[in-house]
Amino acid sequence: MKVSEAVRSRRAYKWYDPSHSMPEETFRKLMEHAILSPTAFNIQNWRFVRITDPGKRKAIRKAAWDQAQITDASELLVLCFDRKAWEHDPQRYWVNAPQEVQDFLLPALGDYYRDKPQIERDEGMRSCGIVAQTIMLMAKELGYDTCPMDGFDYAEVGKIIRLPTEHEIAFMIAIGKPVKEVWPKPGQLPLDEVMIVNNF
Repeated sequence: MKVSEAVRSRRAYKWYDPSHSMPEETFRKLMEHAILSPTAFNIQNWRFVRITDPGKRKAIRKAAWDQAQITDASELLVLCFDRKAWEHDPQRYWVNAPQEVQDFLLPALGDYYRDKPQIERDEGMRSCGIVAQTIMLMAKELGYDTCPMDGFDYAEVGKIIRLPTEHEIAFMIAIGKPVKEVWPKPGQLPLDEVMIVNNF
């Protein structure tokens, strides 16, 4: 499938076949492509919590306004980020880079993030947004549909997955085989309304 086809056909599907299981090799391929997504300073600050336990799925569904895709989709990912990824053994992020690049970037990390919690959080949300689009488009190529979700109790889901202190949840993605057609796109704004050239 061409990228343009995946972009045009990707929709947020709500109704999935609960009897379908994604083959493990397919899931692995999906996620191996996901982690090729870019992050600032290559800090790879996303963390993917794959929910396979039926009990946890039911608990998350209860915390998500009883949305059926939580339990019915083949896969459920809670996309999180580590706010402190930038300081966790940062030399590994550029282990294959030239020495002069490492010498410049390692000190720059601290200058950019240290004592700046809002920047840490913003960076995590950006990273999760980028990787989510990669997941959704790659899933389309693999024959699956997806639903990005933020309609849930973040604190409650955090308890269910035992979210570490330095981590935050960005949103979730349900992935599976749809059982009915999605409704037409509800309304797309024209490009001229949302693209500004040079300044407002």
